[in-house]
Amino acid sequence: MARTNNVTELIITGLFQDPEVQRACFAVFLPVYLATVVGNGLIVLMVRVSKSLRSPMYFFLSHLSLVEISYSSTVVPKFITDLLSKIKTISLEGCVAQIFFFHFFGVTEIFLLTVMAYDRYVAICKPLHYTTIMSQSLCHQLVAASWLGGFVHSMVQIIITLQLSFCGPNVIDHYFCDLHPLFKLACTDTSVEGVVVLANSGLFSIFSFLLLVSSYIVILVNLRNHSAEGRRKALSTCASHITVVVLFFGPAIFLYMRPPSTFTEDKLVAVFYTVVTPMLNPIIYTLRNTEVKIAMRRLWGRKVNSGLQ
Repeated sequence: MARTNNVTELIITGLFQDPEVQRACFAVFLPVYLATVVGNGLIVLMVRVSKSLRSPMYFFLSHLSLVEISYSSTVVPKFITDLLSKIKTISLEGCVAQIFFFHFFGVTEIFLLTVMAYDRYVAICKPLHYTTIMSQSLCHQLVAASWLGGFVHSMVQIIITLQLSFCGPNVIDHYFCDLHPLFKLACTDTSVEGVVVLANSGLFSIFSFLLLVSSYIVILVNLRNHSAEGRRKALSTCASHITVVVLFFGPAIFLYMRPPSTFTEDKLVAVFYTVVTPMLNPIIYTLRNTEVKIAMRRLWGRKVNSGLQ
């Protein structure tokens, strides 16, 4: 799969070396992952079954939740099981596959967050034309483009990875496979590949973040022309979106816009955006959104009633 490979299996150092700390992390991160799957899964289910959540915003939110489940599942299940293993290994093919899906779902999320910002821009700045602009066909096209964009980005990362030669050592100083830790194991100079990754991941994240921030600034400026009730509702929705954007982009920019290192802080930052952030998103959107809370109560009431019958 690469030009010259004496390495077929990689050893992962993990987050911590102390067995007691690893068991404590297992007890913490397993419930967090389960909460991620259940919370985001509930949002997908609610949007599908609730008639009050038929607007484009919730259509995009359901896809964002689906991406969150997939994104977290790329890394977290193996990370959790490795916490109970003395020797943590992964095949070279499995490592490349993890990198592909990690970047695929991560960049798809970036595109979906951008689409959601555009949806809020149209809803607040051009309310009379909202239903015309945000048609069902356009919504499906925007979601399809988001998934396609993530795929193209990830393919670039994988093509770069497949050009590398690995002849030893085979120890990745991380708790999952990513480009910078894998580059350190290559037999050849990876400075060019590092620049490409910087442009494809770091600069892309910066540009997307600035675009999103600019769009929300325009939205906030336009809120001056709305009523007090309209401003309150719009601010509540935008606050949820902005919070998710900051939680997602902050760690990504921190890691991909600086020279790679093996500091424990880098691993902890990675834990935040691979384990914690996907769990927080459904909480953020639910707590600040009345319609979602009402739909959740109705869904829960329907389950309770069906159980009593």
